[in-house]
Amino acid sequence: MLKWIFAIMLTASVIFGAASGNIGEVSSAALNSCVEAVDLFLYLLGGMCMWGGLMRVAEKSGLTDLLSEFFKPLLKHVFKGLDLNGKAFHAICMNITANLLGLGNAATPLGLEAMRRLEQEERPGDTTSRNMIMFVVLNTASITLIPTTAASLRIRHGSAEPMEILPCVLITSACALAAGLISAAALDNISKRRKHK
Repeated sequence: MLKWIFAIMLTASVIFGAASGNIGEVSSAALNSCVEAVDLFLYLLGGMCMWGGLMRVAEKSGLTDLLSEFFKPLLKHVFKGLDLNGKAFHAICMNITANLLGLGNAATPLGLEAMRRLEQEERPGDTTSRNMIMFVVLNTASITLIPTTAASLRIRHGSAEPMEILPCVLITSACALAAGLISAAALDNISKRRKHK
């Protein structure tokens, strides 16, 4: 679906640029955007490598096991029936830690690993399990304690106070997470009631 949206936007830009006599500006913007995209990628790559490496060190040193113990009392109510000593829960804790640090890009492979582990442990068949849905919500609308990527982008664009967004990030991410978890739990209850009828 997304490829069609981008194709329509690109076609519309060329058509309107040609119709208004600004096709040169369209070409220039396209070329400059490509250069800026590569430049931004290289700028963010260093930070992603550093934090990804720190996550790997945390895993090898046993710090993630301590984090798993910390998260157990909170997450046992969210992931009902999940083995709290299993590999799926460990992968979920790694993903949550990366999201807390604002490392959305580093959290993605950890999230995929957690989903694979959930699928192996729960064997939901053709549909997703409740825990899988809860994990997707938790991953997508996670609380961010340190908005690392956003702060890096703000530094890149000349912000004198890149972390001043922290209070807003905490409030909005907490509200989004609460709304997501409540909605998922409510829809799960509705689904269970329909199955019992």
